[in-house]
Amino acid sequence: MTGPDLLDRQLGIHATALKLRSQRLDIIAGNIANAATPGYKARDLDFRAAMRQAGQAGDRPVNTAEAMRYRIPVQVSLDGNTVELATEQTAFAQNAIDYRASLSFLTGRIQTIMAALRGGE
Repeated sequence: MTGPDLLDRQLGIHATALKLRSQRLDIIAGNIANAATPGYKARDLDFRAAMRQAGQAGDRPVNTAEAMRYRIPVQVSLDGNTVELATEQTAFAQNAIDYRASLSFLTGRIQTIMAALRGGE
């Protein structure tokens, strides 16, 4: 087994989850940045759909466009903008917590691998 294959096996889906959570943070931040842009349609990344796709993709890169969804607003503004700031802020905060959890898990896994490589010191 080669180095990258072994590393992928040790890190599992958590590296993919971290990458997808990072992309989702960017998307939500874009929504927040466009809260006052007339006609802007808020989007989100369906994390579960993207992870499912990643599991089926094997070695191929994940096409997150298939997991993108438009948010359905509770009330559309008069200018057609569908960004609801409270919804976006909540989604951003929750995703940031999930990102930190994935990062903490990966950090622990990498520390374990490094300790094993050093001989258990």
